Amino acid sequence: MTTTLRVVLDQLVAPTDPDLAMASRELTRALIAAAPRGCEVSGVVPAAGDDALAEVRAFEGLAGVESSPIPRRELATAVSLGLPSGLGAGMLHSPTLFAPLVRHDRVHNHEQTVVTIWDLTPWTHPERVSKASVAWHRAMLKRAEKHADAVVVPLHAMAEELAERTKLRGRIRVIAGAAPDGFAEPRDAVGRRRTLGVPEGAVVVDGAGVTAAELGALIAALGREVPEAPVVVLDAPPDAEGVGSAVLAPAVDAADRASAIASASVLVAPGVLPSYGWRVLEALALGVPVIAAASPVHRELVGEGGPVIEGGADALAASVAPLLGPDAERRRAATLAADRGRAFSWREAGERVWQLHADL
Repeated sequence: MTTTLRVVLDQLVAPTDPDLAMASRELTRALIAAAPRGCEVSGVVPAAGDDALAEVRAFEGLAGVESSPIPRRELATAVSLGLPSGLGAGMLHSPTLFAPLVRHDRVHNHEQTVVTIWDLTPWTHPERVSKASVAWHRAMLKRAEKHADAVVVPLHAMAEELAERTKLRGRIRVIAGAAPDGFAEPRDAVGRRRTLGVPEGAVVVDGAGVTAAELGALIAALGREVPEAPVVVLDAPPDAEGVGSAVLAPAVDAADRASAIASASVLVAPGVLPSYGWRVLEALALGVPVIAAASPVHRELVGEGGPVIEGGADALAASVAPLLGPDAERRRAATLAADRGRAFSWREAGERVWQLHADL
């Protein structure tokens, strides 16, 4: 008898966030590669156009794809209210919080529902998120408290925060994500950097979860400490136009990010929100030195791979100066970053997800 793990792949047919789409794709590949004997992986998706569905059905190794009759937008409302979703039952794993969290029988019918949370900002800093998003995430977490067999988060720091805010506690599991598989500087990186306006040796700033005011303070501090260094901001907030003299890249694809980060002198991560640091992971994977603002997430994510700095924008900027230039300090920082980057693996994540469902 074949055991089927059904993975919710809404982000592949109607993506709401490129990092969530990447995580869904990479985890599914890992689950297929790590499937135990007698097990298979299938996909479940909202209603979507023929092209989107064809792309998911062509996903190598998927045993099949089931489609709900409801489009994603309406389906998001349905699952938040516990209404029929058309996503079916069985052993279900969602790489996000998007899943039919309803009463089910794990003991007799072998039904399981596991969801994933990569970002706790809607609960810890709701003012940073749209009201609609906050409402949806809060409704889904309440449903998860009632009906999820497990909730996956990528870091122990996030698990502790979630345990304090919910009744989940013993159902929280920590399974880290990684940079996209094969994330590396592309052959046409020079041309991509030229198109983006990214200079070689720039200080790259991770703008995720940072306000325009916070970003402006860091850019000004960098201008005082390392005035000769160009600054590039990835994932810049929408209202960051006109903040300092930095090159702003609000949303670029993985190849462009790899091009920008690979040539950087250092990546600076000033955000302190409890969300997974995808740009930090990418820098570590490329062996680029990382300097991060002090937070529980960064302490755990960066580990021994780079300094975690107390003191705000001025302290972060001051820590950049020693890493500019081809000296021993920068080479040591790059080695530490690369070593830390090897600790994250989608293959390991896939194996741990299978083990989680076996334990359940």
